[in-house]
Amino acid sequence: MKILFTTIISLLTLNVFSQTFTNPIIQGGYPDPSITYDGEYFYIVNSSFEYFPGLPIHKSKDLVNWEWAGYGLHKIEQCNADMNLVDVQQNGGIHAPTIRYHQGTFYIITTNVYLPKEEGAPAELVNFIITAKNAAGPWSEPHIIEGAPGIDPDIFFDDDGTVWFTGTHSPENPTYEGEGEIWTQQLDIDNWKLLGERHYLYRGACGGVWVEGPHIYKHDNRYYLMVAEGGTSYNHAMMIAVSDKITGPYVSNERNPILTTRNLSYNNWVNSTGHADIIQLEDGRWYMVALGIRGDVDQASNMGRETFLIPVSWEREPFWWKEPKYDWPVVSPENGKVMKNEKLPFTNLSQRRNDSFIDHFDQPTLDYEWNFRRVPRDFYQIDTQKKKLVLNAIPQEVGLREQYGFMGIRQKESLFSFETQMYFLPKKEKEQAGIMIMQKDDNYISCLVEKKENNYYLTLNVKEKKKDELNLESIKIDNFKGNLLFKVESIDNSYHYYFSTDNGVNYQKLGETKNDILLSYGWNSGYTGGYLGVYCTSHQQKSKAKAYFDWFSYKGFPM
Repeated sequence: MKILFTTIISLLTLNVFSQTFTNPIIQGGYPDPSITYDGEYFYIVNSSFEYFPGLPIHKSKDLVNWEWAGYGLHKIEQCNADMNLVDVQQNGGIHAPTIRYHQGTFYIITTNVYLPKEEGAPAELVNFIITAKNAAGPWSEPHIIEGAPGIDPDIFFDDDGTVWFTGTHSPENPTYEGEGEIWTQQLDIDNWKLLGERHYLYRGACGGVWVEGPHIYKHDNRYYLMVAEGGTSYNHAMMIAVSDKITGPYVSNERNPILTTRNLSYNNWVNSTGHADIIQLEDGRWYMVALGIRGDVDQASNMGRETFLIPVSWEREPFWWKEPKYDWPVVSPENGKVMKNEKLPFTNLSQRRNDSFIDHFDQPTLDYEWNFRRVPRDFYQIDTQKKKLVLNAIPQEVGLREQYGFMGIRQKESLFSFETQMYFLPKKEKEQAGIMIMQKDDNYISCLVEKKENNYYLTLNVKEKKKDELNLESIKIDNFKGNLLFKVESIDNSYHYYFSTDNGVNYQKLGETKNDILLSYGWNSGYTGGYLGVYCTSHQQKSKAKAYFDWFSYKGFPM
């Protein structure tokens, strides 16, 4: 009887589980999601900031199982000159894209935020559009839209054939810090120029602080303008307004915000939800994709802002005395929250979580998971015959706006394990190679092999924000022949660092650090998600040293 009862409970649990999916749907630092549909696949593009390749694109047929499609900025030629990702500042670069599919062509419109090196110089906000016939690419060179101020542009294709650019800027004479304003103007996509009069639409619903991320939709023969507000942290929220004309005036929804966690405890499992986009399915239903921050570590996260999926319904105002009566979107209509486990959009499917990654470097090109901080210098090769990733010890070292020899993949869970096998036998002092957990140019942790006075050492270095780099632990490796196996385990709110010189037969612990050193957003702001990767440098000297990596393995463990 006990066995039968246990079996029934297990089957019931399996049945409930099989009818739900787990948020976030795209794990790791994939913020500012925008979504479109080409009749076969849904596509999501996300912000990429200073990382290259830029504008990551995922595709899905069911809204919960996402796979790589490619990158919008996948060529170095797209990312220099006016589109500078060569020496872009941290937290700069590619912000808040919109992706749309229209009459056989994909469009991504976004902003490159570049701060010149000259002290006091204003930021250069370059709004541009790239196009492709296939979301996997190739994507076009950037079409820069001259005279378009601000950030977070949207492109809208109206039924009458007109195309509209909608953006965010600060009013000419702001009356308070963070005052934003949404504007729109017709766009000529044959010549990539703004046309006609500029129309000012909306300054937000609840004070208008940091109004940004506009999207325009057509529903019920009216135009709906959805915006983010409150800043991309704990007060983040989504607002919506409606108009009979695309140029306004817009009437704000009296029930704004339509999505937020500002009314919930800071200890809620997810916070800072916002910067969203919505899409209608072929069967008439609607869904929203939005960013959020899991509260795994001190009400924040090492993964940064991730992509979540939320059901949406439309409801007409019920008030008998009011005319006109508007339809308004209701986000998560059953409970008003972003749920960790939500009903599947489609039946007869299950979710396959992207929790693992392994690379044996047996392909001539890098897997889509790999990113660089800025457009990389020529510091790596893939030796497909020997199946190794080869990093050259270049003079550049970790520093603000530097193109240093780091490459990594996004951390996707607070709990994880990652390992890599390296061969590195430096001949000179200051030649270093190993692994790195990267948050920013001024916030990282590294485990590096180096030579000092004819001996070899493995050193654990920690760089916290606004502090000097700290040599936390340094161990002399006796009889070192160049082979080293690294292992990092994230458990109990700490990163634990291990190494082996005998291919994993025996491990020695190097040290441990608290994982709140690398928080991506929250009380200790870092803005983007963390990366786990490999690094090599010669510290400002010429070098012929190389580090060889046999494989790289990551496994995340959902909480």
